[in-house]
Amino acid sequence: MSRPLPGAVPSPNIWKHTATYELENRAVDPDGRLWTTLEGLADWSGRTVLDLGCGAGFHLPAFAERAGSVIGVEPHPDLLALARRRTASLPVVRCLPGTAQQVPLPDRSVDVVHVRWAYFFGPGCEPGLAELDRVVRRGGTAMVIDNDGSRSTFGAWFRRGYPHLPPPSEIERFWVTRGWTRTSVDMGWRFTSRADLEAVVRIEFKPSIADEILRHHDGLEVDYAVNVWSRTF
Repeated sequence: MSRPLPGAVPSPNIWKHTATYELENRAVDPDGRLWTTLEGLADWSGRTVLDLGCGAGFHLPAFAERAGSVIGVEPHPDLLALARRRTASLPVVRCLPGTAQQVPLPDRSVDVVHVRWAYFFGPGCEPGLAELDRVVRRGGTAMVIDNDGSRSTFGAWFRRGYPHLPPPSEIERFWVTRGWTRTSVDMGWRFTSRADLEAVVRIEFKPSIADEILRHHDGLEVDYAVNVWSRTF
């Protein structure tokens, strides 16, 4: 495995379990509620979109359907290579090495920023926020998707699995005091097999927590709430 760029925040799931994380991406938002929310917050038709922390590039083709230009930035070389392979036939997409703290783009060069479960988790992400302020054009919009630990079945799992993280109230205060707005979305997980659900739960939580979750949760669906934090610059 290649070494990520300095300053990259290690991911406990996609960095070590890329194929399983692909299953998770396919299960997320089965009814399109999250995408509908994003489209309501920012119109990227004909505009320049930055997917920051794009991973293996799962979401880049969706943006490329309407955007004038799409830029994926990713600190992990192996994931960046997968993103480039995924989008090789899409001329409007380019994938660059970089971090949230050092975005490899000029000032005022993007219109819409999409960040999904990457780096911007509340307190501690101030250097990345400063970079957003630098690269987003005035009138542009940034959208950060993070787990809502205050509700939903997954939210309860998340609080149990990551008790060291700040409470939801502190995270909300962090964003609101910096001028960001929260939009809550009930998006869900829906898997095609129990094996896929179990595999994804096991990359998201340590073994003891995953075992407990799987003992008590039946079926192929999970109600899952997220927050979309957005700001117009």
